[in-house]
Amino acid sequence: MRTLDNKVAIVTGGSRGIGRAIALELAKNGAAVAVNYVSNTDAANSLVKEIEGFGGSAFASQADVSDSSQAKVLVEETISRFGKVDILVNNAGVTRDKTFRRLGEDDWKKVIDVNLNSVFNTTSAVLPGMLEQKYGRIISISSIIGQAGGFGQTNYAASKAGIIGFTKSLALETARSNITVNAICPGFIETDMVADVPAEVLEQIVSKVPVRRLGQATEIARAVYFLVADGNYITGQQLNVNGGLYM
Repeated sequence: MRTLDNKVAIVTGGSRGIGRAIALELAKNGAAVAVNYVSNTDAANSLVKEIEGFGGSAFASQADVSDSSQAKVLVEETISRFGKVDILVNNAGVTRDKTFRRLGEDDWKKVIDVNLNSVFNTTSAVLPGMLEQKYGRIISISSIIGQAGGFGQTNYAASKAGIIGFTKSLALETARSNITVNAICPGFIETDMVADVPAEVLEQIVSKVPVRRLGQATEIARAVYFLVADGNYITGQQLNVNGGLYM
């Protein structure tokens, strides 16, 4: 029997990058997975086929989780297909990097809506069921930028720091119901988002990382699995996966 057999997970922003790696990791360990995405239908369907190819269970669900009504539909669809939700991974995220002087209201709202408000929306939708079954694992992907800040990233930093505060507070409220709530704070991970960083800037970043490399999406996925499978006594925490860049 695999560790996560009979468990059901939702991974938001699950069609590529870190989300894709997380969905694969959970599925390989037995969880049925709802792969949430906004626009990349081909990538989501490809991931579902890959999971089904090794005997896992998954489906793709298109929903903009920054919209509360769509987040509710995502959860309802998952429960309709799999009967419950045990694990929620809040991974959906965007960047709109600009110095604050150039940052417009639309760029501020977009990042807050997708990165932070979505966490409220999805968690609100899954929490009643978790409380009823007295089991749940809620893991939100924050960032080193939410801890240390980042030049030209006031919107992104605020959204990711908000996740940390949300995590600590909700953990206090749910601990007696066997629901753990944690955040993972990745450093610079080799994904499409980081690929947009100019090469010379990326070299400077890597030179400051004590382990002298970028992280891999699979390393974040393993951290998620650890919190789900072995983190029964871990709640309200920030798990830093950053190569030593921020301590």
